[in-house]
Amino acid sequence: MNYPNGKPFLRNKTQDGRSKPKQHSNIDYGGRGMTLEKDIQRSNKYYLREGRAVIHKKPTPVQIVNVHYPKRSKAVINEAYFRTPSTTDYNGIYKGYYIDFEAKETKNKTSFPLSNIHDHQVDHMQACYLQHGLVFLLIRFKTLNEVYLLPFSKFKYFWKRYKNGVKKSIKVEEMRENSYYIPYQYQPRLNYLEAVDKLILDESEDRV
Repeated sequence: MNYPNGKPFLRNKTQDGRSKPKQHSNIDYGGRGMTLEKDIQRSNKYYLREGRAVIHKKPTPVQIVNVHYPKRSKAVINEAYFRTPSTTDYNGIYKGYYIDFEAKETKNKTSFPLSNIHDHQVDHMQACYLQHGLVFLLIRFKTLNEVYLLPFSKFKYFWKRYKNGVKKSIKVEEMRENSYYIPYQYQPRLNYLEAVDKLILDESEDRV
C-alpha cells in the first residue's frame, strides 16, 4: 500500500476515585498475547450479540490501481492507494451516544509516544467532541498488559504539550492518573463500556 501525497488541564473528580490497576489474578482467561484490535473486536461482537451497543471498526477507503488474476476465481491486488488519510479506528452508538475512538498499543513500559497519533486524527476527534460525541483513546501498554481509556478532553492537554515541543509522550503515571483502567475479564474480554459509563457521568458534569 502507498499513501499519496484550550481549556486548562484539570483533574477529573470521578477519575480521582476510580480503582487503581491491581495485580493480575491467577485466572487464565486465554488469548493474553492477542493484539488490542482483536480484543476490541471480540468485545464489540459480544456487545452486538447482547444488544448493548453497535460499534464497528471503520473501513479504510482504498483506491485499487492494479489487479492480477492468476486464476479466473482469484484476484491479487498488486497496487493500491489510500484514497484519504484514515481518521479514527472505531465508531458506533451506545445508549444514544455517538462513540468515536482510536486504539493504540505500545511496547514501551514507561510512556506512550504521541508520534503514534496524527494531526488529522486529532482534528477529527476534536470535531466529534464539539458535537458532544463520546471521544477517547484506548491505549494498551503491551509489556505491562494494562489498558486505559483516555478521554479526549484529557488527551488535549498532552497533545498541546507535545505540539509545543515540551514533551513527546505521556508517562504511564500520567496515563493512570487521567484515564480509566480497563481490566481483562472473561466476557467480554475487554469491557471498555464500563469505562465509557464513567466517562458519560464525567462528561455530563463537565459540560453543564
